[in-house]
Amino acid sequence: MADKPHLNLIVTGHIDNGKSTTMGHFLMDLGVVDERTIAAHGAESEKTGKGDTFKYAWVMDNIKDERERGITIDLAFQKFESPKYFFTLIDAPGHRDFIKNMITGASEADAAILVLSAKEGETDTAIAAGGQAREHAFLLKTLGVSQLIVAINKMDAVEYKEDAFNAAKEKGEKLVRSVGYKLENVPFIPVSGWKGDNLVKRSENMAWYKGKTLLEAFDDFTIAEKPVGKPLRVPIQDVYTITGVGTVPVGRVETGIMKAGQKIIVMPSGAQGEIKSIETHHTEMPSAEAGDNIGFNLRGIEKKDIKRGDVLGTPDAPPMVAKEFKAQIIVIHHPTAIAPGYTPVMHAHTAQVAATVTEFLQKINPASGAVEEENPKFLKVGDSAIVKIRPVRPTCIETFQEFPEMGRFALRDMGATIAAGIVKEITEEYKP
Repeated sequence: MADKPHLNLIVTGHIDNGKSTTMGHFLMDLGVVDERTIAAHGAESEKTGKGDTFKYAWVMDNIKDERERGITIDLAFQKFESPKYFFTLIDAPGHRDFIKNMITGASEADAAILVLSAKEGETDTAIAAGGQAREHAFLLKTLGVSQLIVAINKMDAVEYKEDAFNAAKEKGEKLVRSVGYKLENVPFIPVSGWKGDNLVKRSENMAWYKGKTLLEAFDDFTIAEKPVGKPLRVPIQDVYTITGVGTVPVGRVETGIMKAGQKIIVMPSGAQGEIKSIETHHTEMPSAEAGDNIGFNLRGIEKKDIKRGDVLGTPDAPPMVAKEFKAQIIVIHHPTAIAPGYTPVMHAHTAQVAATVTEFLQKINPASGAVEEENPKFLKVGDSAIVKIRPVRPTCIETFQEFPEMGRFALRDMGATIAAGIVKEITEEYKP
């Protein structure tokens, strides 16, 4: 399994458009989940009075609470292989309360499927302002997920008619184009998650469709080159003190290459030292590169100089530390509206820090990127804006353009994700 290149694939779309059913059936047809499990889910689903309609969906929804409510709450992870790739499938909740998972999921995704419905009316709701398909498409684009497939689901419910597919496809194309994807790179595939058409096997019910099945389309994804040529950036997840070894931080190499013996700097403290040794899963390695999760032993760095949320780099190209930065955000959830001076908690890579949105510079049309209003007084759900943000203490963050891995963030408050954004420019840098 591991010798194939790996991709994270996220499944998105409006609640009840059939994401979980489609992917559950797909996994069964691939043989990843056996039919007995599906049949057992069907029997259990009938007991809840829902008929067997949730039997495929429950492959993804493996939490009891979700079954009772019939909606996808947390991110469910499933692994599968196509002829070319090895995939981790992330099923993103369509339900609004759970959008925070969508953000954590999308920031790790290499590619996405957007599930729309062929049923008249269902796609309209999904892509209208406030619809989740619209919100998900915009988030995917903002968070840097560049590869997308659109599955037009529920073809069985419209008697497999080409006209119904074309009507839904036209709406889907408008949405996808409006958030900034190039249509020639986005395949639209008519499927039935319930009946299994065009998931793994070509459908006999839609002779008019000449394109690929979902599985075939997955092999057209490309793998981005690992950012090994960029300066080293390792956000610290935890720091352990191990007797006889010393200080052992753990984290994931986001960009660059780390080698034993290398001189390093920890920001924001500015402490300098050197890498004594690196290991992954208890195996020592001479070097680590972008994508590796590692633990490492440092010489010359005291425990007080390094903590979760710090970023390790090299002295010749140290990580940026911002006192203030300019960002583009989209407001995802807020009971009323936010005004300048609002201070939620910013989550960026492994850092969590309270941060004040000090100024609203411009309100942006989420679809076209055009400026709609200068210095808006407040922002509400669905608004996108260029703002200034000042963390309460200097924080390691980079521009999205230079380091996409280090330049995305979410703003959270009251147990919910209020906004997601990307760093445009660091307006005031901190030097230790």
